[in-house]
Amino acid sequence: MAVKLAILWHMHQPYYEDLASGEHILPWVRLHAIKDYWGMVAMLEEFPGVRVTFNLVPSLIRQVQAFADDRAKDRHLDVGLKPAALLTAEESRWMIANGFHAPFNRMIGPYPRYAELHACRMERRTFSIEDLRDLQVWHKLAWMDPDLRGRDPRLTGLVEQGRDFSEDDKARLREVELDVLGRVLPAYREAQARGQVELATSPFYHPILPLLCDSEIYQRAHPGAPRPSIHLRRPGDAQLQIARAVALHESTFGVRPRGMWPPEGAVSDEALALIAASGMQWAATDEDVLARSLSTPLHDRPDLLYRPYRVGGAGPVMLFRDHAMSDRIGFHYQSWDADAAADDFVTAVRQAGRRFAAAGGGEVGTVCVILDGENAWEYYPGGGRPFLRALYRRLEGAGDIEMVTMAEAAGGEAGSLPSIFPGSWINSDFYIWMGHGDDRRAWDQVSAARSMFDERAAAVTPEARDGALEELLIAEGSDWFWWYGDDHSSDHDADFDDLFRRHLRNAYAALGADIPAALFATNISTGAGPDRLEPSGVLTPTLDGRDTSSLEWVGAVSPSLTRSAGAMYEVTAVSLIADVRVGVSASGLCVRLVGEALIDLAGAGEAAIVLVVSGPDVRLVPVRRPFVSVGSTIEIHMPFEALGVAPGTDLQFAVQVLGRAGSILDAVPRGKFWTIAVPHPASGTGWQA
Repeated sequence: MAVKLAILWHMHQPYYEDLASGEHILPWVRLHAIKDYWGMVAMLEEFPGVRVTFNLVPSLIRQVQAFADDRAKDRHLDVGLKPAALLTAEESRWMIANGFHAPFNRMIGPYPRYAELHACRMERRTFSIEDLRDLQVWHKLAWMDPDLRGRDPRLTGLVEQGRDFSEDDKARLREVELDVLGRVLPAYREAQARGQVELATSPFYHPILPLLCDSEIYQRAHPGAPRPSIHLRRPGDAQLQIARAVALHESTFGVRPRGMWPPEGAVSDEALALIAASGMQWAATDEDVLARSLSTPLHDRPDLLYRPYRVGGAGPVMLFRDHAMSDRIGFHYQSWDADAAADDFVTAVRQAGRRFAAAGGGEVGTVCVILDGENAWEYYPGGGRPFLRALYRRLEGAGDIEMVTMAEAAGGEAGSLPSIFPGSWINSDFYIWMGHGDDRRAWDQVSAARSMFDERAAAVTPEARDGALEELLIAEGSDWFWWYGDDHSSDHDADFDDLFRRHLRNAYAALGADIPAALFATNISTGAGPDRLEPSGVLTPTLDGRDTSSLEWVGAVSPSLTRSAGAMYEVTAVSLIADVRVGVSASGLCVRLVGEALIDLAGAGEAAIVLVVSGPDVRLVPVRRPFVSVGSTIEIHMPFEALGVAPGTDLQFAVQVLGRAGSILDAVPRGKFWTIAVPHPASGTGWQA
């Protein structure tokens, strides 16, 4: 035997459910479940000689089960299933905005009708009821497991039909979806039972363990770098996240996991000690962490890379991923011919084994390839299935390559590491999760909320205490910080930011604490700046909740209310604010809001309107009498003095509609602020402070 190969597919999604409303804000768990989470383990039945490890994050398992049980609330699902003829104008716009979240070249363009609908959207053409119904079908059909789509007659018939789908067709597609969702977790149990896969876990909500244990560890990898204002040290939370992960894994799969992929491969001595204390036999991270731990470059030291290590004598056995080989699958082979890519990978594995032996490492080295198990395939032809089949076929037939699980890889003769360098699988540091000001602001919010919990938890009911703690544990997850800052961005940055702050607001609300104003304002400082509003004149509105004259709001500006394509809704399924006008008087900010549902809620006292004022500190300014009037419209005239802004300066603000317990029912603008100039006394139309 020339070389051993251990492949770990990391299956992970953040926790999208808002526990207060029960809504799953983004659809990625459900969509990946009907494609990759089931399909990748199911196809292994074709290759009984292939052995791999799947790392299943508990936050993913819980959500998959909720969708399989048909008890998860998901606006993407609800709007997609609603009869097309009954969609409201708002729902139709929302469906068009959210119905194309997939790479065009691999998942939209290959299907003529889906591509036609995409062109309609890009050209801003009107969608008919038939167009909307076809979009509802294709958005889900394109995400179905490609193998199943090619052999299940319920799906092949829809693909062949292509267009002019009926509501019965949609119902049939939903039957397939529920069928696949129900197969996901049983498929992993069955693969484990036949000995073909090892199932590993991660801490429950995927937190960066070293930073959670002690945020000061950031300075080891980034000496002198800015740090959060509040020193976070919560090893008890890290221990709880690990313990709960092991418990859920065992209850789901009937066997305790033997190993763990630390979220983002982030490790430190303290984090590994907690992992070892939980009974884990192995953990893994990137080769660059090993290089920094050994203070030795590894590009010419295969004898150091392709072996397990025990850290600190009593820690878990550590395995280190081959960075380049993992990235070949994750990023490079997607544009290759499947057979050529598989040949290239197998050749690289063999070369690694020969290099290990030649460097004096011993007879048999172990190559670890670790990467996300779902995200790459959206960019591969055929959803990656042709490549995976070509790869598994070659590995199954390779007499000089032994496929092993991670636990088996950890069982070899281990080297010794006195200590592990604190870092992650990206650049062997933590910059992505704490390096930007937006990251640090979010960490301070977590720290403040966690301290609030300590102060108030004993005074509330067990139900409230448990609910608040759950929200805090979710907010500790890595994904919120991944999308903050200038290093990563997506169409859903604002959704992740909103959901992170929502979890923290829910924690405060559960404990009856005042919610900090900053949790109502975006943490995102990158991207497009605030929109400047430039009214053409000074207003003298009559605050009576109606249009007193046709000239009353002349001079105000009507900013665009185009919502993001995301799903930043907490309770309502529609936008409450249908129209807004903004201007200034000589003494205050003037806002006119229109929206039938908004007026009903405000008039009944079920919703409150606040102005979120940005500055050195974010402030919430409640809009109350005598500064507001609710009638056929909502008219607001808020003095600049009450807003804390001086004449001749800029006011940055947003308008939010709040429900009970601090939930945000609607907001304009979303994910940023409007900027408007405060009149200066020198202009002759200003006001005196």
